Amino acid sequence: MTSLSSGENADRIDTSKPHPARMYDYFLGGKDNYEVDQLAAEQFMKAAPEVREGVLANRHFMHRAVRHVVAEGGIRQILDIGTGLPTEPNVHQIARSIAPETRVAYVDNDPIVATHSRALSDDPDTTVVLADLRDPVAILDHPEVRAVIDFGRPVALLLVAVVHFVADAEDPAGIVATLRDALPAGSYLVLSHATGDVHEDRREDAAAVYKNATASLNLRSHTTVLDLFGDFAMVEPGLVRVTDWRPEEVRRPDAPPIGIYGGVARKGA
Repeated sequence: MTSLSSGENADRIDTSKPHPARMYDYFLGGKDNYEVDQLAAEQFMKAAPEVREGVLANRHFMHRAVRHVVAEGGIRQILDIGTGLPTEPNVHQIARSIAPETRVAYVDNDPIVATHSRALSDDPDTTVVLADLRDPVAILDHPEVRAVIDFGRPVALLLVAVVHFVADAEDPAGIVATLRDALPAGSYLVLSHATGDVHEDRREDAAAVYKNATASLNLRSHTTVLDLFGDFAMVEPGLVRVTDWRPEEVRRPDAPPIGIYGGVARKGA
């Protein structure tokens, strides 16, 4: 597990600004958040009242995608970047319900995530690393990531609801490409990303709430999100709304549209 102690993590937690991971936790009904996160989340919900249903749909997409790459793709190691605060079932729990030997490296840039996640699991096949998606090389070279993930064998890279917190000026496409290039053939990319495509107001007022957070929310089009997969082969049904990616239940007729795209793709030889 990560070598940072709980005390060291606590010293680095910034509660002066809303953090996306803690706001996400609030949307999910969690308690690992602060008043600054709650106020921002409530403001976001006024502009995008479907958000709570959206984050649940996004999480269920992740569950289905992990089951797919493990059960059908034969993946036995997962790198989850932007993991967020732990909400059961977690990635390692889902994967190990199918293949108990699966190894998982969690990565997030919020110290409170590392603190809580570390308490969740304490085994040599799971690690929690404090690092930032904006520095993909540091993640790939991190000794604790390397201790769990063998980049000589297929890996499932999870970028679930995290790339939309990378601004255009920070080169999200280049960041994702760096991570893709590090994966061997047979690896998978599982990615979801917020969009304004499905709403008339393009949810601009909702996205503006994140201007005062530790990271901005950058809504992107279907074409832009699809480009993040590079030359990986999309798994059916391709890049769709997360509610439409191999759903296990029929949505109710009056369900609001969810502005999050999700897809799974495999790296060929």
